[in-house]
Amino acid sequence: MASMLQYQKLKDLDLGASTQTYSERDTMLYALGIGMGMDPLDEQELPFVYEKNLKAVPSMAATLGGFGWNWRREDLGADWSKLVHGEQRIRLFRPLPVAATLSATTRIVSITDKGPGKGAVMSVERVTYQQGIAEPLASSTQITFLRADGGYSALSGASDPGPEKLPAVPDTPPDIELALPSLPHAAAIYRLSGDYNPLHVDPQTARAAGFPKPILHGLCTFGMATHAVLKACCAYDPTRIKALAMRFTAPVYPGETVNFQLWRASASRVQLRARIAAREVVVLNSGLIELG
Repeated sequence: MASMLQYQKLKDLDLGASTQTYSERDTMLYALGIGMGMDPLDEQELPFVYEKNLKAVPSMAATLGGFGWNWRREDLGADWSKLVHGEQRIRLFRPLPVAATLSATTRIVSITDKGPGKGAVMSVERVTYQQGIAEPLASSTQITFLRADGGYSALSGASDPGPEKLPAVPDTPPDIELALPSLPHAAAIYRLSGDYNPLHVDPQTARAAGFPKPILHGLCTFGMATHAVLKACCAYDPTRIKALAMRFTAPVYPGETVNFQLWRASASRVQLRARIAAREVVVLNSGLIELG
C-alpha cells in the first residue's frame, strides 16, 4: 500500500530559526539574475546593479532567510517527485535594505486536502527580521501543490482551510503591456541567489523531469514580474511596492521573452498576467500587487 502524507508529522516539524547575512554584491547579483542591467545605458535600471546609490528589488525578499527540509524523508509520506511550487506571496513592512543581517522564523500555516486524485496544498510562511530591529522586515509565503497526496485526511482526519484565493485578472484588455527578455544563461546567474536545484542548469536532470531543457526558476519569473511593475507603474522606485502575489502556471525557458499584462484595479492595486507569446502559454496568473 502506498504511503500517505503524514499531516501531524508535518505540522509538528520544528523548522527552527535561521540567520543570514547578505551583501551589496548579493543584491546586485539578484538584480542581474532577473534580467536587470541588460542595457548599460539605462540609467533607471543602473541603481539596481551598481553600488552607487544601490537599490534592492523588493522580490528579493522571497530568497532571504531560507527554509526547507528533506521532502524525501519516508516518514513524511509525501510524494516528493510530484511537488510543484504553485504560488508565491511576499509582503514588505519596510523597504528592503541593500545589505543586512537577518533572522527568520518559519511555520507551516496550513495543509489542505483537496481530495483523492486532486492533491493537497501546503502553505509555509517565513517572517524575516533585520538585526537590531524588533518589527518584522518582510513575510514570504510559499504555497506548494502536493499533486499526488490528495485523500490523506482519510487516514488522519485533519485538513486545514486553504490559503485565500488570488483574484482572477479582469476579462478586459490590459491597461499596460510590456515585454522583458530573459538571457539564455539567466538560470545560471539566478541560481547564485541560493536555489541550486539542478533542474535549472543540468540538461540531464531536466530531461529526467520531463522537460526538453533546463527551465527558469519560478522565483526568477516572479522577479521579472516585479521588474515589470517597477518599470510600468513605479518609475523604478522600489519603496512603492508593498506586497506581491502570483500563481505559477507554466515554466519559462531561459532566453524566452516574457510578455506582461497589467491592469490598474485602483491607485494602489495592480493585477498581472504573464505569457510566452511564441508558445501561446500563460506562465504567471492571478498576480496581485499592492502599491504605496
